[in-house]
Amino acid sequence: MLRESKFDFERAMIGLEIELNLVNERGEAAMRNAEVLEAIAQPDWATELGQFNVEINIPPQSLAGDAARHLEESIRQRLNRAEEIAASVGGHLVMVGILPSLQESDVREGTLSANPRYKLLNEQIFEARGEDFHLSIDGVERLDTYADCITPEAACTSVQLHLQVTPEDFPTHWNAAQVIAGPQVALAANSPYLFGKELWRETRLCLFEQSTDTRPAELKAQGVRPRVWFGERWITSVFDLFEENVRYFPALLPICEDEDPVEVADRGDTPELAELTLHNGTVYRWNRPVYDVVGGRPHLRVENRVLPAGPTVLDVTANAAFYYGLMRVLPFAERPLWTRMSFAAAEDNMFAAARYGLDARLYWPGVGEVPASELILRRLLPLAHEGLDLWGVDPKVRDRLLGVIEGRCLTGMTGAGWQVATARAYEGLGREEALRRMTLDYVERMHSNEPVHTWGTPG
Repeated sequence: MLRESKFDFERAMIGLEIELNLVNERGEAAMRNAEVLEAIAQPDWATELGQFNVEINIPPQSLAGDAARHLEESIRQRLNRAEEIAASVGGHLVMVGILPSLQESDVREGTLSANPRYKLLNEQIFEARGEDFHLSIDGVERLDTYADCITPEAACTSVQLHLQVTPEDFPTHWNAAQVIAGPQVALAANSPYLFGKELWRETRLCLFEQSTDTRPAELKAQGVRPRVWFGERWITSVFDLFEENVRYFPALLPICEDEDPVEVADRGDTPELAELTLHNGTVYRWNRPVYDVVGGRPHLRVENRVLPAGPTVLDVTANAAFYYGLMRVLPFAERPLWTRMSFAAAEDNMFAAARYGLDARLYWPGVGEVPASELILRRLLPLAHEGLDLWGVDPKVRDRLLGVIEGRCLTGMTGAGWQVATARAYEGLGREEALRRMTLDYVERMHSNEPVHTWGTPG
């Protein structure tokens, strides 16, 4: 198909998915997604792994003109409407990487969503693993616990950014997305707490890796790849990634379709490749290749999965503008960044950013190791600015969104930084109560749509 089929690509299209948490009036996890989704009753809202999760899918669109402003307004309108409906059945929506008030008792098998696929996925992962998950994270504090189901993965709520590209351009775009994963995470860090412990600035990455790991200890020691995976090399074709999926990862979900894709392709039609895409959906790359068919025509997308949700719709839209701006420039550079840095350096950048946020030191070709905020301000913001111009984004919209990114770097204040500072201000109440109070403050400010670096903290 890559060699012979005509893949759909009239113009570059972008899309978003946003995962959210549900809380009750006290700011604690609310297991109400079935009731909330039934009340919302819209096809762009969907269930997620945990009963305290929902997801919204934003339709594909262009970025040109003031489309980014309309995107922001559209998301806010959908969230506002959903919040009103959720409140009527005892829930409130929260955009955050990990819900700060989440307790270990909230992530057990009984709190998995009712979708049979999640139950099957849980069974298959544990059958492959043969033992409980060991969650061990060393950060500001240390978390060391065990889980007997995959529900801790539901604690990880993210924003996924999609970019439609041609098969020919896919490898340069995927490589570029891998290069900028570190700066993206440093900028957007919003997950400093898990089960009452202060850990990494973006703990979600480490938690997601550990809570879906199908490998028992002996397979880890043998070098078997994890299913949550940065990858191991730069690519020259999208085929490289699908080939790795089949070579390295056994199928988790034993679900087969009636379609014979070879027969469909031979008669000149487009196969859905349902089994390939299902398998691809159980290999959790931080930048994932996506094959899809719309209106009988196949297309490819890069799905960027490194960003946490929140704190506000404006922050989310600014993060998206930064990413899409860079992705309009970096893949077309005369001397691409990935020819001047090792793949391991890109992965090290992402995990350093997850641990330390904007305080991380990141490696960059030509400058060596520099503070994340300095790299973003001096090197990447000008490129994002140029990229949004090439997209045809209205200058006022561009400056407003990239101004949010600049403000975060200048103040050093991310969602994670605000959460920690606010929780510490309440520390005299005890950690659990401090996190509950901070969560309620967060929800209130989230709805203001003022960017997080302007929020201020108690006292």
